[in-house]
Order: sequence, then C-alpha cells, then structure tokens
Amino acid sequence: MNLPEGNYLITIYSGHPHLKSSLTVKAESRRWMLEDIVTQPGEIAENSFVVNVRTPYISDMDSIRRKPREYDYLNWDKKLTLEFTGINPSVYGLKIKPQNDITTMFLAGNSTVVDQEYEPYASWGQMITRYFDQNVVVANYAESGESLSSFKSAGRLKKILSEMNSGDYLFIEFGHNDQKQSGEGVGPWTSFTDLLKEFIEETRNIGGNPVLVTPMHRRVFDENGGVVATHDDYPDAMRVVAKTENVPLIDLNLMSKSVYEAWGSNESKKAFVHYPAGTFPGQQNDLRDNTHFNNYGAWIMALCIIKGMRESTPLLAQFLAADAPMIDTNAPFPYSNWTMPHSFRTTAEKPDGN
Repeated sequence: MNLPEGNYLITIYSGHPHLKSSLTVKAESRRWMLEDIVTQPGEIAENSFVVNVRTPYISDMDSIRRKPREYDYLNWDKKLTLEFTGINPSVYGLKIKPQNDITTMFLAGNSTVVDQEYEPYASWGQMITRYFDQNVVVANYAESGESLSSFKSAGRLKKILSEMNSGDYLFIEFGHNDQKQSGEGVGPWTSFTDLLKEFIEETRNIGGNPVLVTPMHRRVFDENGGVVATHDDYPDAMRVVAKTENVPLIDLNLMSKSVYEAWGSNESKKAFVHYPAGTFPGQQNDLRDNTHFNNYGAWIMALCIIKGMRESTPLLAQFLAADAPMIDTNAPFPYSNWTMPHSFRTTAEKPDGN
C-alpha cells in the first residue's frame, strides 16, 4: 500500500468462516508485529499495532546514502508492506489510520540491530517491535556493516534527528565494525568516545533521550566453555561514556555472555545462522555465521534489551506489552519452545560486518 512517511495504527481482523486459522504478522522488512493469533472456524479476532513507514529522504535536496543492497529493502520503498504467515493465515479486513503524538524509539546500529531483509538472518531490532503497546513505535535506522562514523557520514543520524521529537529515544549500539577501523586518532578511547558524545549531545539538543547499548558478544568460546571477548575496549568505552554523560546503559555485552555460556558451544549454534546446505532456496553451501542471529537468537537478544529497559529506562518500559517475557540470562528460554514461521524471502548472502 502506498503511504506517506509517518506512523500508522494498523488494525487487522483475522479469521476464516470454515477453518481454524493461526496468523503471524510482520511489517516492512520482517518487523515482528503479531504472534500466532489463533481463531476457530467462524471466529473473527481484532488486533492492532503501530508501524513506522519511512523514506531515505531528509529534504528535497538530501537523503541517506544507501548501499546498493538497500535499494531492494522493503523499508525504503515508499509503501507499507504486511506479511501474513502461519497455518492457514486468514485476514478478514484491514484498517489503517495515521498515529500521531506517539513516542518513537529510534535505533542506530549495525547488522545485529538492523531489520534484516531476508531469512535466515534476524536482529533484535526487528523482534522488539512485537513487545510494545500502541504508545510506542520503533524506527530502525540501523544498517549492516555500519560503524559510528559511517552511520553519521551516510546521513543516517541526520535523518533520525530530522524526524525526532522531544521525548523520543535513540538507542545506540555499535562496536562490531568500529573495532576494524584503524588510523591516527581512531580507537575506543578517542574517535569512538568522541562520536558517542556527539550522538548524545545531538539527541539531547532536540529533547531526545539517548540510550547506549554495548555490543553483544560473537559466538567464540575457549576450551573451558567461557565466552572469549572480541570487541577490545569498545564495550568499556561505552560504559565509561554512559557514566560520565549520565546516559542510561543497557549492557548487552554482559548479558549476552551469560546467555551464551548458559547455552554452551553446541546449543548456541541454534541461535546463530548455522544451517546445512539446502536448508533455504539457493543455499548451496553450509552457513556457519558466528556473528549474526537467526529468529530465535534475535528474539533472545530482544528480551535482553527489554530486561535492560526495565532497569535503565522505566519511563519507556512502562509501554511494554503486558506479555513481554522476563528473561533469566543464566537460563534463557530454550530453542525447543521457540516457534516462528519463516518469511518467504531468503538469501544465502551474509550481511555486511562479519
């Protein structure tokens, strides 16, 4: 559906006159909105959610500098896209209306935050959308391969600031790609720290609320089953900036360590993109990615973010859905209990930032 840039309240009426139906709804680039809405024959269910529709344009003369792969993203196509999956998913009708005066949770980050366009890749940014009520909308501007500096230079921060209102939030998670940069003045305690402070200041100048999120670990274990730190001093730099600038911190780095070690080396593969050849259409080789998550792993990371929100940003956390789970990072919900229908669009190409 062609819709102008903005936020919309979507109401879906689901059900089938003669058959049982279960419906899962994703919006735009696989943002999870509704989970397994079950209706009996002849029953109609009514459910609503809020979705952000956006464009890359900042003004008539300016826009985000997109990567070639982004031109195929459903997030950027000037339309609202809804995806219906499940067992006999049945939609009876739709109602769409603009939703103004709403708090926006903007996301700035890399491939572990972005709305991953294709299965089997996923991120916490496209899972957390499921767990807010209609007072909050998530606007995810993260992109694979981005560092703090490239995010800014591509105009992504400028776009966020152009859309931000007083009282909105900006969640900032970087580190995976920043640590790969080199050169004079480049490092966690120099350029990275300076840019974090700039993001914070720019957000506060508008009346927004910055939140720092330390990067989750990669799936790397030592011989004793402990997680090996691979982000150098970047998580520590974020912790220091959060303290000195009095900014809320969600320590996903620390929580992911607990989660991975609770899983162990073998079980943790079920949370990452580890699939034998032929699992997905066009996938000729095994997928063994220890950076990027599948839907289950992204969901667990989203629950860690929710846990951090409850502890660090209670004014935003009050708008979490009543059924948002409470995760124990020492005993995460098992993969055996996880169900989510795969989306139809798949790829064997790894995201930027491995």
